[in-house]
Amino acid sequence: MTDLSFTYYPGCSQSGSASEYGDSTEVVCAALGIELAELPDWNCCGASSAHMTNDLLSVALPGRDLAAARRIGRDVLVVCAACYSRMRIAQSRMLEDEKLARRVERAVGENPRFEGRVRHLLDVLVNDIGLPSIRERVALSLEGLKAVPYYGCLLVRPPEVCFCDSVENPTDLDRFLEALGVQVRPWSFKTDCCGGSLSLSRPDVTEKLVNKIFTRAEEAGAECIVAACPMCVANLEMRQKPSTFAFELPHRLPVLYFTELLALAMGLPGVDEWLKSHIIDPLPLMRRANLIRA
Repeated sequence: MTDLSFTYYPGCSQSGSASEYGDSTEVVCAALGIELAELPDWNCCGASSAHMTNDLLSVALPGRDLAAARRIGRDVLVVCAACYSRMRIAQSRMLEDEKLARRVERAVGENPRFEGRVRHLLDVLVNDIGLPSIRERVALSLEGLKAVPYYGCLLVRPPEVCFCDSVENPTDLDRFLEALGVQVRPWSFKTDCCGGSLSLSRPDVTEKLVNKIFTRAEEAGAECIVAACPMCVANLEMRQKPSTFAFELPHRLPVLYFTELLALAMGLPGVDEWLKSHIIDPLPLMRRANLIRA
């Protein structure tokens, strides 16, 4: 039987700006029998500033968390795509580079060579719980919802440390949404960068990237975008508010977390409150699709 007990790394966003992602994660995991024990005294993984400014810091920050996970001895579960990427890359580098591992050990004060698995929740849902089991737990089919899955950069790159079945055309999130009844619209921009790391330094570049993603999603017939990264969700939502950054983009497409839709399909509590937390209000769409009451 698959062990569904994990050391849980919540990350900064899920404890703050993306609390709806963190809350929905805990609710769906509890309902599915996935046991989460929060990593004690965890720290920020450094995304996305550390790896752009100081290489040792970019490994030492997740390295400290991996050292704590090593003490506990269980696989680590992560939900933020950026945290997942930083942890997997740091783990891989330290296990392959003894000199780097020793430098990190001196910096954090203990052995950071964690040899367990660092896993993303989507991976666990698709490959451990399994899509047939997910379908069996659907109490409300989301067939009224037309969506495009958005993986972004960090769930699929670099391929040597990530879990998705393809770099260019991953299908894990597609198949997961289909299991919930969602009408998944085909499109070729599911792994394009949204420019989140350039939000402040190059807003002109970010505007072009976001505009392209929304234009292609609308052309595909999508009514919303479903993602697994709080940085992507924040960036995509904020860029639809012209008053925020003076970007006059003619889009108003809700961006949702896959865990919110899973909770909705399973009839779990809390969904209404999570949806209200979004910058782009998804409630009108949900009402039109007869997924929540007016």
